[in-house]
Amino acid sequence: MRAKSLALRLFLSAAAWTVVILVITGIVLSSLYRQAVERSFDRRLGVYLRTLVAEIATPDEGPDKFAQSLGEPLFDLPLSGWYWQVTRLGVPKADVRSSRSLWDKGLPNLEEQSLAATGDGTRRSYVEGPEDQRLRMIERTVDLGEEGRFRVSVAGDTAELDEETRAFDRALILTFAALGVGLLLTTMFQVQFGLAPLKRISAGLSAIRSGQAERLGGSFPAEIAPLASETNALIDANREIVERARTHVGNLAHALKTPLSVMVNEAASRGDDPLAVKVREQTDIMRDQVTRHLERARIAARASVVSSVTDVPPVVTALARTMEKLHGVRGIAIDIDTPTEVRFRGERQDLEEMVGNLVDNACKWAQSRVSVEVTPEQAEANPPSQVVRIVVDDDGPGLTPAQREQVAHRGQRLDETKPGSGLGLSIVVELAGLYGGKLALGSAPIGGLRAELVLPAA
Repeated sequence: MRAKSLALRLFLSAAAWTVVILVITGIVLSSLYRQAVERSFDRRLGVYLRTLVAEIATPDEGPDKFAQSLGEPLFDLPLSGWYWQVTRLGVPKADVRSSRSLWDKGLPNLEEQSLAATGDGTRRSYVEGPEDQRLRMIERTVDLGEEGRFRVSVAGDTAELDEETRAFDRALILTFAALGVGLLLTTMFQVQFGLAPLKRISAGLSAIRSGQAERLGGSFPAEIAPLASETNALIDANREIVERARTHVGNLAHALKTPLSVMVNEAASRGDDPLAVKVREQTDIMRDQVTRHLERARIAARASVVSSVTDVPPVVTALARTMEKLHGVRGIAIDIDTPTEVRFRGERQDLEEMVGNLVDNACKWAQSRVSVEVTPEQAEANPPSQVVRIVVDDDGPGLTPAQREQVAHRGQRLDETKPGSGLGLSIVVELAGLYGGKLALGSAPIGGLRAELVLPAA
């Protein structure tokens, strides 16, 4: 899962809610368990308290005679943490009886702490006992009529209660940690499984763009199926639009070229008539403009088509052999250096037009030699992408930096004696730009002009 991905967002949101729910559930369960342990502890203390009350209320033994240990040896062990205390109320002289474990200490009075009593008159609370012990204490006031009123208190060390709670919390943490890891792994699997159709669509679009497929194939879930069908419909509509555009461009080219040719022929038949000269001049401008705009429309239409892939070596080899024949009378030799497996992400006729213009231009100016080198490279971009670099060198006179800038503009020619319209390099620049590529001019190692064409690779 990469940063800023939908999978990471879903996983983090699910993980956050899982952690929050587990923490809240753990706190609630720990609190409920402690309350259950407290109730059990209070019931134990209540048993001792009722035993003391029974001992006090026994007529044959009297209020001052009752067992010391109450069946619990810890009441006899000094400062053991388990204590009882009986205080006679309403007498001039304090009359307090307590367990041997309490030694010479005493238990606090919960009634003085304004603690509310339950329905049976019992008060419960945590108190601080002898030696700073933390105790759980219950207290109850008993009225025996003529025998008097007594406050009976029983307290126990909370170390046992705390230890049970900590043991439960440790087990709860380990259990919830294992459960959390399991839930997170399950969540990760669910996210990956749920987003798998989107990955298939992404892979399908990549295949279409690289020319390995023409449509999104396969079955998709109900939520994704409309997206796939609309994408296929968009691809089909794009192809239809491009085909119509090509047809209209061709029709327009034929419709305009014929009247222009008629006007040029009529003007040429009138010789040096000023009007005829002016007509020929303006028709030449019109022809260049028509050629320019028709070429731009044709290039834009072709470059917008997706899923086109062209093998570069056959195109370069065929063009080189053709150009050698066209310029054979001048003895131009063309050297080719290309790997066997390089593919251009675009249409074959566009590659032919770009490379053909560059090789033809090199042959026009070369003395005897032209070289063409094709190299696949990794582009320095984010994210990285594959490109194909086509380098065309000649051993001609070359160009200065100012001249290189000039010839890249449409219709600019440095030597009118050479055949051509001056549109070749500018067409290469525009066509390469539509594919996201570029053309750079420099100095060739063999002495002439170097043209470096960089195009996206498939």
